Order: sequence, then C-alpha cells, then structure tokens
Amino acid sequence: MIKEGPVGAVGGEQGELFPDESAPDELVGYRGPAACQIAGITYRQLDYWARTGLVAPSIRGAQGSGSQRLYSFKDLLVLKVVKRLLDTGVSLQNIRVAVQHLRRRGVKDLANITLFSDGATVYECTSAEEIVDLLQGGQGVFGIAVSNAMQEINGTIHDFQAERADGGTVEPVTDDELTARRKARNVG
Repeated sequence: MIKEGPVGAVGGEQGELFPDESAPDELVGYRGPAACQIAGITYRQLDYWARTGLVAPSIRGAQGSGSQRLYSFKDLLVLKVVKRLLDTGVSLQNIRVAVQHLRRRGVKDLANITLFSDGATVYECTSAEEIVDLLQGGQGVFGIAVSNAMQEINGTIHDFQAERADGGTVEPVTDDELTARRKARNVG
C-alpha cells in the first residue's frame, strides 16, 4: 500500500523537469527492447509486467504475434521505479499499489515525488517536511527520488530510436556542439 505524507505539508519541490514547451509527446514511444535498456530490466520482466498489467504500454499494446508494444516516457519512468522498488525488496503486491498511484499522476507531478519504503509499505513524500516527518517516525529505510529517475531516462533516451503511434516520423535528436565534442573525445 502507498501512503501519502502528512496532509498540509507544502514546499520542497524537486524542480520542474519539463517546462510546458518541452513536455514529452504523448504519441512518441519506444519499443520493448529499447524500453528494457532504458529502464534497466530484462525483456522477460517487461513482457511479464505487460501481460499481468503491472506496467502496460500506454501508447500501443501487443495485438497478436509480431506486433510491437510502444512505451511512453511515463511508462519508462514507471518501469524504472518498479525496478528500483524490486531491487530494494518491496513486495510485488505493494509495487502494484504504488504503480496504480503513480499512474494517476502527470509526468510533471511525478517529478515532485520521493518514494520511501520500510520494505512493507511505500510512502509518497512531496516536500522536505514530509520526508523529515517520515524519517523521525523511524519508518523510512530507503528513498527513490522520481526526478532522479527522470533525469537518468532523459540522459539515455536519445540513444534510442523513438516511434510515433500515428505513423509519423521522429527526427533524431542532434547533439549540441559540446556534447558532440565530448563524444568525439571519448571515442578516440
């Protein structure tokens, strides 16, 4: 079960990762193999989670043999959070509840959440005050800042081919001059 922090706590935002003009396109997604690499999971995990409804692709599901699932940015973020929760020993039952809760949020809202768990319960904190209250109660054992997972995905997502659900093309992101120089220096 996921519990929200104390009611009425304010402040402590972790920063806005997507200004209005750069929010992820809801029609752009990534196929299963790319989703696995971006989230750090196996294809077997991805397939199982999709078939059981834990994290189903929101852009395009599998419709028979040979069809390709298409995962949105938010799906990738949830996959990464699920992987981290599993790695820390949270039960699949509690992860399912946490995922349902996260799915109700927009991408921008997720950037302001830190998840804590004592191994049995997952707690959502959206402010520094909530985190302090949770830790003072001796309940929190580990935390996952969703914004950190977002930043990791943003750092690697451009290495993978995106696809539009409506059949349109997705232009590859070109590196800025500094990034191109760093890549060239690291290759040679």
